[in-house]
Amino acid sequence: MSNLNIGIILGSTREGRVSPQVGEWVKGIADQRGDANYEIVDIAEYNLPFLGTTDGTEPGIAAWNEKLDSLDGFVFIVQEYNHSITGALKNALDMAREAWNNKAAGIVSYGSTGGARAAEHLRGILGELLVADVRTHPTLSLFTDFENFSVFKPAELHLVNVNQMLDQVIAWSGALKTIRA
Repeated sequence: MSNLNIGIILGSTREGRVSPQVGEWVKGIADQRGDANYEIVDIAEYNLPFLGTTDGTEPGIAAWNEKLDSLDGFVFIVQEYNHSITGALKNALDMAREAWNNKAAGIVSYGSTGGARAAEHLRGILGELLVADVRTHPTLSLFTDFENFSVFKPAELHLVNVNQMLDQVIAWSGALKTIRA
């Protein structure tokens, strides 16, 4: 079996966001493993219109679905806004349907409480999209893993959790690929 393709999805489009720092950190850990092809997928690059304000023909929508189709699994970089995920991430999730189906996902979240509430909301959405989310969930604190809330400086202890999450994402992505074939 060829290597799996895992997208590390940046869940924010906000100016000054820190998700690219977290995503690059996860990708650096993942790339050292050599067990899959990992890539950053930045929803901001797709210029997705808001659901309900479009006829669905914008090129960003087709490109987004094509990218998702090319992936076997996901790692979501999720920040907590008002106890949930960002509107941009929810919109990106809603701009596809079948492209999500029968794939696996891990979640790395951050916020004042480690982004735990956002991750739990995301789990419910992923269930509806037929995405199997894995159990291990690295949570990052804005108070201890970021300097001045903007420069990512993760504690060493997160390395174990990220690797355990990736182990699970790879196992489930491989298993689910067999039913998509």
